[in-house]
Amino acid sequence: MNKKLLITGSVLGIIAITLGAFAAHGLEKLIDEKAIQSFETGVRYQMYHAFFLLILGVTSFIKEKAKYDILILVSIGVVFFSFSIYALATNSLSTFDFKTIAFITPIGGLLLILAWVLLLINILKTKN
Repeated sequence: MNKKLLITGSVLGIIAITLGAFAAHGLEKLIDEKAIQSFETGVRYQMYHAFFLLILGVTSFIKEKAKYDILILVSIGVVFFSFSIYALATNSLSTFDFKTIAFITPIGGLLLILAWVLLLINILKTKN
């Protein structure tokens, strides 16, 4: 499980850095400043959760089942939250109207919050 957490965290980090660079150097002439800021919000939250998974992957006192559940919540949460923000921020560049799927952004945010709550519950349950 720890290897899965570390791999997923690494992949999310790589994607976040790549998309952050793309936003700073490729999108600046294509979308307005407000859209760039939104895109960067998606990148920031993706990177936060990449670090979250990396830290969880080297933590020994959280049960494997909880780690698995957190991995699932974070993975789906980042896709729903960050990736929907990327789509919405670049909506003007596409023929598809991503505003029709904007409802998944807060669902993704809720999943990310639940991952942190699950971590807190498991920390509180530890005997040390």
